[in-house]
Amino acid sequence: MTASADPLALSKDAQDLLFREARSANAFGPGPVAEEKLRALHDLVKHGPTAMNVQPLRVLLLRSAEGRARLLPHLAEGNRAKTGAAPLTAVLAYDADFHERAEDFFPDRAGMVREVFADAEGRRAPAELNAHLQAGYFLLGVRAAGLAAGPMNGFDHAGVDAEFFAGTALHAFMAVNIGEPAGPHEFPRLPRLDYEDVWTEL
Repeated sequence: MTASADPLALSKDAQDLLFREARSANAFGPGPVAEEKLRALHDLVKHGPTAMNVQPLRVLLLRSAEGRARLLPHLAEGNRAKTGAAPLTAVLAYDADFHERAEDFFPDRAGMVREVFADAEGRRAPAELNAHLQAGYFLLGVRAAGLAAGPMNGFDHAGVDAEFFAGTALHAFMAVNIGEPAGPHEFPRLPRLDYEDVWTEL
């Protein structure tokens, strides 16, 4: 590697698309979000790792105004207008009974997976943790599709569960507005911590 070579394997354009130029969006360009982009996004990010391949993330897409209207009362007031105007909102949830799909995600050791995660209370923490990991992949996938994402945690989680997931083992933990980028962000990017502030070595 020469002194001027980029140490990252991704092209600079890809780095910018996924990280440097991407921003959490509060507004979006016109037009719907194509289903083919969502399917391509999923086919990419489904390869992100989770513990024992459990994949507990579940995604509810609210494309219609009626669907989003059911969500709005459960959002923090500052999140309602932008969600009502967004082309698409995804409600991210974790499946607390993910182990029931063990034959699908770990077919060679399905019995072992079911045994490890037999306890319902003990299952909840790994379900939540791994779904949050997948949410990170999801947001990068939205950016990789050339779309903008506006993730939100400001909502009544129990209220959203009752509204959309009653009688299931799904629990909402994030909502993400998605659409075509609207152009320059209205606020400058806030500072990030430097390497020395975050990384240590022994």
